[in-house]
Amino acid sequence: MSAQASRKGATRTADIPADVLHALSSGEIQSATLAECLALDHGRLLRMAFPGLPAQALDVAEAACGLGIVKRMAGIGEVLLQALGENGIDRCREHGSDTVRGWACFMIGMQPGLDLPARLTAIRPLADDAHFGVREWAWMAVRPHLARELDGAIELLAAWTASPSERLRRFASEALRPRGVWCAHIAALKLRPERGLPILLPLRADPSAYVQDSVANWLNDAAKDQPAWVQALCGQWLRDEPVAATRRICQRALRSIK
Repeated sequence: MSAQASRKGATRTADIPADVLHALSSGEIQSATLAECLALDHGRLLRMAFPGLPAQALDVAEAACGLGIVKRMAGIGEVLLQALGENGIDRCREHGSDTVRGWACFMIGMQPGLDLPARLTAIRPLADDAHFGVREWAWMAVRPHLARELDGAIELLAAWTASPSERLRRFASEALRPRGVWCAHIAALKLRPERGLPILLPLRADPSAYVQDSVANWLNDAAKDQPAWVQALCGQWLRDEPVAATRRICQRALRSIK
């Protein structure tokens, strides 16, 4: 039985068949679950994908493999950027493994000399990747730059809300969640969530549940610090017979408010 055929959507590392884990760590297949993303051998995958890396780079990468998953991804991305230069980004971006493409995200996040528009242009294909994991690495990798240039980031990402791709529309919201997941909070948006309205307003009736969930989670983040503002905004959106998408967003946005 092939590794693909033996997969059963395992949600725990212990449940991942050995042949699947081997194939993931060899770059032969993509991960199907978060558990698979976390369980694969990054060091082995790095050696398989880039067999010519110098021993020093491999030693640094091996040390990074002992870190948490985000620091691990970033650490290997840094190793590859230093060892391969900017050309390595394209090599990673075109690889069949979602994890290798995730390394490309962090390479773009660390790439020197890019202003914010150029960095978002570079990350855009990965933000629109077909694999769920790559899309998460994409926003995590550039979020520190977005947070440092918040006004510019909001202006640029507001344009993404008109994209025909639900993945890019979702990126616009997810990348600037006030709290987010596996990332540092954005204090300015926790204090003044209304600054995010240029992104939130165009998405308040988005037809995609993928986008709706992100907008709702953005507002749920904000509700932990500014509940009255979130209640008022949802009240405004719910007036005058709102569409089902808006009702769903508001219901989920208000779930933590007592």
